[in-house]
Amino acid sequence: MEQAQSEMNILSNGKSHNIGDDVDVPMKMTFQDDQNGTQTIRFDDPDGGLENEEFLPSADGKKPVRFTDFEGKTSFGMSVFNLGNAIMGSGILGLAYAMANTGILLFLFLLTAVAALSSYSIHLMLKSSGIVGIRAYEQLGFRAFGTPGKMAAGIAITLQNIGAMSSYLYIVKSELPLVIQAFLKADPNADLWYLNGNYLVIMVSASVILPLALMKQLGYLGYTSGFSLSCMVFFLTAVIYKKFQIPCPFVEFNSLNDTATDHNLNMSNHVGDHILAHKEDDAMCTPSLFTINSQTAYTIPILAFAFVCHPEVLPIYTELRNPTKKKMQKVSNISIFVMYTMYFLAALFGYLTFYGNVEPELLHTYSRIDPYDTLILCVRVAVLTAVTLTVPIVLFPVRRAIQQMLFPTKAFSWLRHIAIALILLTFINMLVIFAPNILGIFGIIGATSAPCLIFIFPAVFYIRIVPKESEPMNSLPKILAACFAALGFSFMIMSLSFIIIDWTSGNSNSGGGH
Repeated sequence: MEQAQSEMNILSNGKSHNIGDDVDVPMKMTFQDDQNGTQTIRFDDPDGGLENEEFLPSADGKKPVRFTDFEGKTSFGMSVFNLGNAIMGSGILGLAYAMANTGILLFLFLLTAVAALSSYSIHLMLKSSGIVGIRAYEQLGFRAFGTPGKMAAGIAITLQNIGAMSSYLYIVKSELPLVIQAFLKADPNADLWYLNGNYLVIMVSASVILPLALMKQLGYLGYTSGFSLSCMVFFLTAVIYKKFQIPCPFVEFNSLNDTATDHNLNMSNHVGDHILAHKEDDAMCTPSLFTINSQTAYTIPILAFAFVCHPEVLPIYTELRNPTKKKMQKVSNISIFVMYTMYFLAALFGYLTFYGNVEPELLHTYSRIDPYDTLILCVRVAVLTAVTLTVPIVLFPVRRAIQQMLFPTKAFSWLRHIAIALILLTFINMLVIFAPNILGIFGIIGATSAPCLIFIFPAVFYIRIVPKESEPMNSLPKILAACFAALGFSFMIMSLSFIIIDWTSGNSNSGGGH
């Protein structure tokens, strides 16, 4: 009995609490595996299981037993930062390229649709979570479909977030050497260890990412979330400012005529003498409202990949102070709206700066004008900081998913907690170092795991978990959920088909990421 009681007191985020210190409520309860495989209490709701304002029902008029009695410590604003930072990722660097391959109006329509559908799917998740008292994505799958549902959710989360973390570390590998080179005025052809991206990505992973990933509670990372979001706001401000500073067509920097002594000159003395090989200036500098080409097929997967935050929603809900479904939905809506605005503005002004010449990674396009521009160097530092601090937040649900799949009955262990983080970071570093190009992998991940996590799983979990007594299958909410799942499945098949066709035709040159 003492063993059972001790296991009951171990929470999903590693915190412990003596339940008897707060309440002694006679209630019907069952044991439920939490997200780390430990046993926690689930209280049965005799009134149909609908979530009330306090999340868990009370009994005999005594103090209600709530998750917030011992879990909720993160403020509303910090939760918005956490979820916003989970949404925000490296995809913001590739959205201008996506707009160039869709046109402004089509891009705006697709961006709006994906953002709205993401918010609706979070609504389905929160409602399902409120009914069964579960706040882990994989456990919703287990409650709906048993072990196959938990395994499917865990695999999708793992693939999605490994792809995201790989994209972040690719930015570190490609951008950090350029920053160091510019600050030190080093010869780009010099064989120096501190200009080697492979060494740098390992050093950043060991010195910054790993210590943050070993934290026990997600809420503390809200401070790094706020800082990294500030970095992305600075990136957006610089993109808007540069739109009005760079002429169209722009003059390309001629690095062949520069020497080491030229590095201290102004940008105006750095520009080359030749204009990009496009004679039709008016046509080249005219924005397109609607475009369809071979690269358009990658836009929807990139956008879906950019808005996947669903595995992080329930852990953030768990850590939210005084949590209710309505409050967490508000957190989600604010975070999605802020990221939606930043995504659109970054894509719009980046596209209007370079039009058809924009590259898959926007910062590389600025380097074609002046690789030593001070503002762009500062932007690179901001982006590097933002993506580096995002990796630990994304690593949390991956570690939880692995523990759900491999150690479903084990109590929390620091050794396992650290070992999983080390193995994950080692694997991702090896992928970043030895895989020369993973742009195609982003397309596959955005077309498979992303629609599963955003569209299909939340809808089918909702249909299975919500009792038929309260919502029959012919009720409007379940009909909408079924249509939502069908939409996600159709999107997945369509995107995969277009990507495979593009690969087989030899036109694969997609860009972007989360």
